[in-house]
Amino acid sequence: MKYADLVLSGGRIFCGLNEGFVEALAIADGKVLATGTAAEIKALAGDTTRHIDLQGRVAVPGLNDAHMHLLMLGVAMNEINLRPESGVRSLEEIFKRITDVVAQKPAGEWVCGGGYDHYELTEQRHPTIEELDAIAPDHPVYITRTCGHVGIANSAAMRLAGIHHDTPSPSGGLIEKRNGKLSGLLAESGMRVVTDKIPPLSREELKAAITRAAEFMLSQGFTSVMDAAVGMGYGMEELHAYEELAASGDLPIRTWICIYGNHDGIGDQAYEQGFRAKRQTGNLRYGAMKVFSDGSAGGLTAAMSEPYVAGDPNNFGIFCYSDEEMHKSLKHYHELGYQLAIHAIGDAAIEQVLSGIENADSAEQPIKNRRHRIEHCGFLSDGQIERMAKAGIDPVPQPMFIYEFGDLYVANLGEKRAHESYPMRKWMDAGLHPAASSDAPVTSTNPFQNIYTLITRKTKIGSVIGGDQRLTREEAIHAYTHFGAYTQFAEQETGRLVAGMAADIAVLSKDIFTCDEEEIRTDVVCDMTVLDGKVVFERQV
Repeated sequence: MKYADLVLSGGRIFCGLNEGFVEALAIADGKVLATGTAAEIKALAGDTTRHIDLQGRVAVPGLNDAHMHLLMLGVAMNEINLRPESGVRSLEEIFKRITDVVAQKPAGEWVCGGGYDHYELTEQRHPTIEELDAIAPDHPVYITRTCGHVGIANSAAMRLAGIHHDTPSPSGGLIEKRNGKLSGLLAESGMRVVTDKIPPLSREELKAAITRAAEFMLSQGFTSVMDAAVGMGYGMEELHAYEELAASGDLPIRTWICIYGNHDGIGDQAYEQGFRAKRQTGNLRYGAMKVFSDGSAGGLTAAMSEPYVAGDPNNFGIFCYSDEEMHKSLKHYHELGYQLAIHAIGDAAIEQVLSGIENADSAEQPIKNRRHRIEHCGFLSDGQIERMAKAGIDPVPQPMFIYEFGDLYVANLGEKRAHESYPMRKWMDAGLHPAASSDAPVTSTNPFQNIYTLITRKTKIGSVIGGDQRLTREEAIHAYTHFGAYTQFAEQETGRLVAGMAADIAVLSKDIFTCDEEEIRTDVVCDMTVLDGKVVFERQV
């Protein structure tokens, strides 16, 4: 008889949307041995079995952040934190934090930060180049808006990048000028002109950033993540850093790699060096290729079929590529065997990407069952949903966008488009697998705020955005576990607690299925994380 290495009991255990709840669970050799009543599982315990008493808490399958930027999160954790929840509510606070760092660095050294949301600032605007020059005349400064699609640079940074008042905007990007002078604002490919001049991190620094972010994710109950654009910041060095960590057994979390395949990316180089779909090294797996189609709705750069109601009345957003270029790229990576994971937020961008994937279909390489993905997929029509369902193209949304940016969507796009955004209920009813995610460091990684948004559709100030798209609590956990696994071709291994599947488990501080919904947002935390049957995080009380 096979005895358990570990038994969990004393609280409800949610095994999956179809499997429901059990009283106890047994683990052996890193996998779920059995689930059932407390008496049934007790019979599987031997002399060396470890017992964990849930003490009334609830356990769920390990969470899966199906679209985030793990390495970039780790890098950001060492930069200036300008996120609203960290206390940045005014330009004055941004300038104070930059000034504090400038005082500690020698002249000429870069000062970087990110996460501010101009909509959350008292002034409701971006910093200007003149304001950054005033506090840092001798240091190149570069900060990013929370969406990651807009950045602000000072004159020192602009000079290093070779940007002057008469420098034109690059294709698929913006170098903003006001009255013929640089404003400091850069968007999309315009940002790369500056970021390419920031000194790269060493491989050891990249490995440290991955580890730092992975351990943080484990502390929140995540056991799987997708890094959604590996190679975007530091090229092939990012892949090599991941490979070294995974080969040595030091990658703390299951990681699904999505390679940065834009024209300035590493897609072809990665393919030639063997970093192909289905490659696996320890906790590291490869599958997807990332291409950007547009920007962000909060930054007024997502490509829309109708203009924004805020700002320039002729602004329809930004396409990163022409239809011809995008379709050629999607067909190329599809034929190389990669899963497509394409950034598209506005309905016009979604149309460009959806039609491009459809055009890549062939008798020799059909798109059906390839599980191509549209990342974010924020603003789309019912007809586009039907086409996605027919082709098996899944959306990978971020409910946290509603929580953090929903009120800004109303201001930027009007109530109708805002309320129709990120339609989780429609996607599920269409038979799709909308895998919940955070896009961190764009938004907070906090899974409980994300789950709260899935079940309430409330923003951080309590506005309800598209209330008819709410999910049940069980469906919300399903979207954050099984759907993520499905989009990563891992649904037979992770995402549910079924005999034979990986023993990846998150123990939550409260029963998220029965507590007051506001407590999910404010009080629930992860108390313990189990990966492959081993306790890899335990909160110290």
